[in-house]
Amino acid sequence: MALITRGVDLILRLVITIAFTVLVACVVWQVVSRYVLQSPSTVTDEMARFLFIWVALLGGAYTLGQRRHLAIDLLPVITTGALRRLVNCAIIAAIAFFAGVVMIYGGLDLVSRTLETQQVSPALRLPMGLIYIAIPFSGICMLYYCLTFLVDLFREGRGPNDQQTTTVGGPLD
Repeated sequence: MALITRGVDLILRLVITIAFTVLVACVVWQVVSRYVLQSPSTVTDEMARFLFIWVALLGGAYTLGQRRHLAIDLLPVITTGALRRLVNCAIIAAIAFFAGVVMIYGGLDLVSRTLETQQVSPALRLPMGLIYIAIPFSGICMLYYCLTFLVDLFREGRGPNDQQTTTVGGPLD
């Protein structure tokens, strides 16, 4: 499972890095074309908007997988033993429920409806379903990370908010 997780992490990092790089280039070109060339580019404006959606959603999934997401960890911190494990299971279940129902189920419904109506973006003429596919894809990644959290919880007692332990060689990845 660790090998699969490293692969998922690598793919997400790569896609996020490429998308963010192109996003920055689009925004820089948009500024140059608007203020220097006096001719704003509608293509880069729309592309930057769509890339921002992808970066935000995939970045959220990646951050969850790295256990660096925003969390209020009051209950896991003040509990111990079996109660702490139960609280962590509830947290994982809540994240998995959101990822499964809202992001995967709802996202796939949004994608299919958008593809059925053949809605396209104004400037790039891309099917909007391709843009919205980021929602269920991120949900699948989050659901996978929830599965790894459950495995870690029952093997090591480490909840979704617990940072990785360190060894002599440094942090575990």
